[in-house]
Amino acid sequence: MTTTPAMPKARKRRRKTRTKTVSHRPPIIASDLKPNELDLTPGKEHLVCPDCSTWVPITGMLGTPKLVPHHTGRAKSAEPRRCTAGSNRRVTIDVEVEAWRTELIEAVPTIASRRATKVLPKPRVKPAPAASQIKPAPLSAEQVRRAFRQHQQQCLACKGEATGRDGQPLPCRDGERLAVTFLRLLRQEPKRRTIREFFARERRRFDRQYAAAAPAKRTSEWAAVLPAVQEADTRRVQLPVGDAPSGGPSVPLEPLRPAR
Repeated sequence: MTTTPAMPKARKRRRKTRTKTVSHRPPIIASDLKPNELDLTPGKEHLVCPDCSTWVPITGMLGTPKLVPHHTGRAKSAEPRRCTAGSNRRVTIDVEVEAWRTELIEAVPTIASRRATKVLPKPRVKPAPAASQIKPAPLSAEQVRRAFRQHQQQCLACKGEATGRDGQPLPCRDGERLAVTFLRLLRQEPKRRTIREFFARERRRFDRQYAAAAPAKRTSEWAAVLPAVQEADTRRVQLPVGDAPSGGPSVPLEPLRPAR
């Protein structure tokens, strides 16, 4: 669209919102705010609205200071909402600019001292195995016997000191279970010892066979690659056709390490 001199121009809007409306709520006391929630720089007076936590300009610094009408966030957001509670609220400036600036500078080292200087990475913990992946350790008769003796020393029923209402001694199910387990493992101990000895003998026999077959296997492997190695050695000792280059260093023709 082309603009012509006959077309009217839009009037320039004012930069600051100017309205005579004043909120009926009590004024905001500047000294009650934190130094980092207030900005008393001349010409750039702002503070954080206590209702919506938004930085809002202060207008009327030469007369009645108050907060300008504002939104609860960015005005150009998808759904801006008007802060009706904090708009046009009066502000009582009872803090000098120099005093506010000094307090703000003194608060910076305090905030920096509370801030972590280095982010420590969390140690990586190996996840615990599932219940189906846990392999229980086999119990031995000696372990069950020690557990049974310890239980007998602590259990009143096993000592015969625990009695029921009729005066009869109470049985101990845990002691009975440990005793039955101990007798069962004691009967199975010779068979388990025989199985352990069998696997140990088989392991030693396999180690002896592997040690005996290792030299023969190494010899067969060397015999398989021997023709390729001999061919490479023959090609390496052959001299190329033509004169040797005069600008380069001499090439050794004899092996550095003689064969033993």
